[in-house]
Amino acid sequence: MDNTKAAIETLKRALKASGHTYADVAKHLDMSEASVKKMFSTNHFTLRRIDRICEMVDMDFIDLVRLFDEQRQRISMLSIEQERELVQNKKLFLIAICARNHCSFEEILGTFNFTKAELFKYLAKLEKLQLIEIHLNNRIKLKVAEDFRWIPHGPIETYFEEHLLNEFLASDFDGEKEMRLYLHGSMTFGAKETLLRKLNILAHEFSQLLKEGSSRPLSERHNVGLLLATREWEPVIFLQQRRG
Repeated sequence: MDNTKAAIETLKRALKASGHTYADVAKHLDMSEASVKKMFSTNHFTLRRIDRICEMVDMDFIDLVRLFDEQRQRISMLSIEQERELVQNKKLFLIAICARNHCSFEEILGTFNFTKAELFKYLAKLEKLQLIEIHLNNRIKLKVAEDFRWIPHGPIETYFEEHLLNEFLASDFDGEKEMRLYLHGSMTFGAKETLLRKLNILAHEFSQLLKEGSSRPLSERHNVGLLLATREWEPVIFLQQRRG
């Protein structure tokens, strides 16, 4: 994501966090809502309009720059050593996932079987690993980006494949708001590039939806698994029928 788009995404997050909508922006800027939506989708802003939108959320332009810089400096991928340390301690791994899901200290303590002393110990370990910061009143601040990814074939992905993937797939996916979709077909190289781009957009949207719901109590949120996978592949039963 280029810096302009990332800065506008930061502005959108600030709007959502303050409870404002595109309709509110349209009214504030004396524009139509359709024009505002187009402005955000194309990332075409004047500095004056950015400044006026910042006014709506009680920020100035410098605040926006600081927020953007903070987001830009967040970790998007761990080191091998960090991932290995997480998967070697299942309690530490659980608390890291909770922190990643924006759970508060009180929510973790009230939901899982940890004492306060244990939770402090594991959070201190995560802080030492530079994944979080512990602030006043036990507030947990993430140091990983919203679009955080595992290392390909790294310790976390390997753990997922060996211990969790089959568990995730062991379902009919016929429950409410569940879906399993398998598609197969022949594509041009350009079509494959387009598909990959759209999958990356979907992954980004998934991260944004997690962020938008992070302020709600844990009791109002539900763990969701999403598996995205694509590669050049032909089933063995097809390969066996090909002429040599």
